[in-house]
Amino acid sequence: MPRPHISYVPLENMDERMQEEMHRCAREGTPRPESSAVRAHVPEAFWAFADSWKALFHSGVCDHAIKELCRVYISRTVKCEFCGNQRSIKAAKAGLEEMQYDELLNFEKSEKYDDRQKAALAYAEAIAWGMPADEEGFWARLHQHFSEPELVELGCCIALTFGQQSWIRLLGIDHHQYLAGTDASMAPGFRTAEELAQTKAREDYWATSPTAAP
Repeated sequence: MPRPHISYVPLENMDERMQEEMHRCAREGTPRPESSAVRAHVPEAFWAFADSWKALFHSGVCDHAIKELCRVYISRTVKCEFCGNQRSIKAAKAGLEEMQYDELLNFEKSEKYDDRQKAALAYAEAIAWGMPADEEGFWARLHQHFSEPELVELGCCIALTFGQQSWIRLLGIDHHQYLAGTDASMAPGFRTAEELAQTKAREDYWATSPTAAP
């Protein structure tokens, strides 16, 4: 398999608590084990991300499906294939459908998102790429749909996602390379190493198609 630019820490080199978290990543996903195995070079970094992700993404005051849409928007806009090919099982159980990932980069014109979802995605866009020209209208839109605690949590979640995915994109890691054999939280078409290779070779693969974001 291709070698990542920063190596995976072998499972046997981790303490018992870290090993338990790695097995949870393989079993449940979000995050998958490969990115965690890189962060394991620095246990403080490993747990800083794991604990923050649990608190901001999986828990909290803002509905999880909104945070999942923002997570994958960031994946698509920075072209982090590792993160963009994952899905939240919790969000799917809450009713988020696979087709709702298809038009994230064109969310304002899409009919697949309601006004609250579009406001959240505009927030993610602004965090990633800068404040829109109509700053007053932008904030009025957000306050119409979200409480201040929700805006704080969602902003922190998006910021964590943007920073991590911008880094992960550089690492050269991919799925099914560490604690392989599970398909937890993988998107359709990426659930095995063979499926992943076939999907990435397709002309309409989201990260390399002519309509992919620059």
